[in-house]
Amino acid sequence: MNITWLGHGSFRIEIAGEVLLIDPWLTGNPMLTEDRHGAATEGATHLLLTHAHGDHASDVLSLAKKLGIPLVGQFDLMSYWADSEGIETIGFNKGGTVALGEVKVTLVHAVHSSSFSGGKGPWVPGSECGFMIAGEGHTIYVSGDTDVMADMGVFNDLHAPDIGILCAGGHFTMDMRRAAYACKTFFDFKTVIPCHYRTFPLLEQSAEELVKALPGVDVIEPEVMTPITI
Repeated sequence: MNITWLGHGSFRIEIAGEVLLIDPWLTGNPMLTEDRHGAATEGATHLLLTHAHGDHASDVLSLAKKLGIPLVGQFDLMSYWADSEGIETIGFNKGGTVALGEVKVTLVHAVHSSSFSGGKGPWVPGSECGFMIAGEGHTIYVSGDTDVMADMGVFNDLHAPDIGILCAGGHFTMDMRRAAYACKTFFDFKTVIPCHYRTFPLLEQSAEELVKALPGVDVIEPEVMTPITI
């Protein structure tokens, strides 16, 4: 399994013969230069979207059309885009599980918001979420954008994820301290990969606090376009 950070909250996950692009923000992503976009998306089989904010969703429609692959996410938004954009979608809802080849993906709750701009202000399509991605004997919790929440205890009881990809940059999501609290209180991760940080000065620039708070856990500060092999 290879997990590759594309900067911010975007990832490429190669697992059980599938290549999943999670919230692939390409256009305007200051951490992923244009000359790397092709390598980031090459061979992708599915697009997975946690919510509709532009730093997560702005490229999914163009990629779905260009690559000819399905967009996977919350039912309301998937249904709308299937009808209005003519793309292939897989829409489900929180608590539901879909099979992407040999990979099982469960949609789980998050605490954030989900909107994009409309003619009369923000339009709220569906709601924010995270994913449990199971394959190759591992379960990855992709938190999406969220704060700490008690639901995480239920997630661990039901899915026992060993890998956590956690937003931890603060301001818009939980910060390093809160992410560490979530790990210690609710999960038993073997590996933690922080994200949604370092993108802008507004966000946290280092995961040192998270590393220090989780002795015995392999906290990996990812580098853009450098695969993490598990």
